[in-house]
Amino acid sequence: MDSTPKDPPPKDSRPEDPSAQAVRSGGERRVAAIDIGTNSIHLLIAAIDPGLHSFRVLLAEKSTTRLGERDPETGDLSAEAIERGFRTLRHCRDLALSHGVEQIVTAATSAVREAPNGRDFLLALQEQLDLEVDLVSGPEEARLIYLGVVSGMAFGETPHWILDIGGGSTELVLADGRDGRAFTSTRIGAVRLQREFCQQDPLPAERRRFLKAYIQGALDPAVAEVRSALRPGESPVMVGTSGTAMALAALAAADDGKPPLRLGGYRLSRERIHQLVERLVLLTPEQRRALTAINDRRAEIIVPGALILQTAMEMLGARELVVCDRALREGLIVDWMLRNDLLGDRFAFQSTIRERSVRHLARIYGVDQARADRVSSLALSLYDQSRGLLHHDDGSGRLLLWAAAQLHACGKHINSAAYHKHTWYLIRHGELLGYSELEHLMVAAIARYHRRGLPKKRHESWQLIEGREEKRTVANLALLLRLAAALDRRPAAVLDRVSLDAVGARNDASGLRIVLHPVADSAEQPTTDLSLECWSLRSCTDAVREATGLSLEVASAAELSGQPAANASARR
Repeated sequence: MDSTPKDPPPKDSRPEDPSAQAVRSGGERRVAAIDIGTNSIHLLIAAIDPGLHSFRVLLAEKSTTRLGERDPETGDLSAEAIERGFRTLRHCRDLALSHGVEQIVTAATSAVREAPNGRDFLLALQEQLDLEVDLVSGPEEARLIYLGVVSGMAFGETPHWILDIGGGSTELVLADGRDGRAFTSTRIGAVRLQREFCQQDPLPAERRRFLKAYIQGALDPAVAEVRSALRPGESPVMVGTSGTAMALAALAAADDGKPPLRLGGYRLSRERIHQLVERLVLLTPEQRRALTAINDRRAEIIVPGALILQTAMEMLGARELVVCDRALREGLIVDWMLRNDLLGDRFAFQSTIRERSVRHLARIYGVDQARADRVSSLALSLYDQSRGLLHHDDGSGRLLLWAAAQLHACGKHINSAAYHKHTWYLIRHGELLGYSELEHLMVAAIARYHRRGLPKKRHESWQLIEGREEKRTVANLALLLRLAAALDRRPAAVLDRVSLDAVGARNDASGLRIVLHPVADSAEQPTTDLSLECWSLRSCTDAVREATGLSLEVASAAELSGQPAANASARR
């Protein structure tokens, strides 16, 4: 199996409607991606920020067209499937143009790739709809899926297996944050196996064993290839994308009774997947359609798809699956950005995914970036200086604190009154790529509790943080953010740095001392009056005492050195 993509990248299609503005204020560019799959056609319209090298999804749609339902004798795309495809693609094209996209990037995969009349179908699309579609190879499809996944997950230094179960083919990738190491495609998919092996439904035990053996034999070359690309000692994380993985995650989340807002980042153990498979294979089609967590069309093909996933995990020895809600269509957008020099270094793109995602959200909600940077810097300084005093975090919370500090004021986009509550809602429902569901909740809660009352059991934002350690981390980091935000009261920067130390022995402190160091304006005026900042920080005294039992002492460096500072307040 060839692991090197052969096909050229997908071609750009039809230009934007002349009346539309593709490049908007701030240089935003809009692009559409269409994924013509075996089971469904996906449309994604993205707004690209060239400055942040990132994109946000404006619209995403999916239509079940079942192009894979081909003529059983000739293998051709059926007339009915072609009609469904044309109707859906006309809708996708018109919708994309109405959003003022400058390009429509379109790719067709397994069903069209294998059908004898597939190229005739694409030619008709170009002639009748003015859509130029690239017919991608299996390995190129795998590469595009990889690009989509790395646009939404932080890999770090850990290698990842990516498994995408489509309607007609299954792509298996080994990749890390720097690049893909192996791209494979196998001709087994949920629609294909349903059509060829599942005439009896539920599957008899013997037929099920035969199907699993068939899947294992088909996957053998792909598994061998990705395993051969592993380095000694590596233990990859397994990522599942697209319909089957999302459907199993939705079923598991529904069983848990607390379904997340989005399934990206949801984790399923191999044992849990085994339980779900054992349950699904015994259900009739009517019983599967009655499951509210999945739609009727997915219910028809969920069993063969789940068997592919279960078998792949067993063959790879993967103990857990992480679900990613990005795949080929997002990969088409990333590929377009790469080819148009909007990303530069792909490793830099992957390694900064969390930072770019946070800054993108801040920009959407009109956050003052200069002030957000100042609060972030102060919060991280206090974090570093107060380890063992105000928190015992192992370092993993530092990035959560930075994100919360960047976004703590975004609620003002709705209303300045009680804006911390609006902030929680906006972060909770915003898109933070590279963060797990729990991390996302923690960032939102840290930002929510940076002012006014401390966490209370009745608060939804607090109830959603289930673990005791996670609750402690949120409370500690929110206190640091409260102190940092209290120090940023003016539009212009007046603080150079802050010093924090314990009153008494650090391991048995009775209080907290914070000294403020001003920015030197000039030789004639070397100090700035920091009485406003001192007053604001002292307003946190009660919160510090309630949260930690420590007193709070505040002073400016000028007060301690005896230098004059206008209206300097006495130290509490």
